[in-house]
Amino acid sequence: MFTISWRETAPAPRGVTAARAVTAGGGYTGAEFAELPAGPATFGESTSVPGSGSGSGLPQCPVLQLHAHLPHPDCRRLAVLTLTTTAPARREEYRAILRAIAESVSFESPG
Repeated sequence: MFTISWRETAPAPRGVTAARAVTAGGGYTGAEFAELPAGPATFGESTSVPGSGSGSGLPQCPVLQLHAHLPHPDCRRLAVLTLTTTAPARREEYRAILRAIAESVSFESPG
């Protein structure tokens, strides 16, 4: 599953905002900083097992979430791209897909 969301952020230089996104207690692993065509970005991932220990009856399949954080040029918003999969063994392939998507991001008006 792929999602795009926006987060409001405290005004700061874009590189600082990108770094904060993966270091501010989000539980990310595999953090990486990159300069993309749209500006600075960070990548991180997290793994969880939905419903573990809750007796919910849900399958105990690990879920891998890969995140790309791209600060908007206005320095007040952060675009968060998330790719979620139940195939954590294919982590590297999904990281490559998310990176390719993040590299295609533009904050310019299409009109």
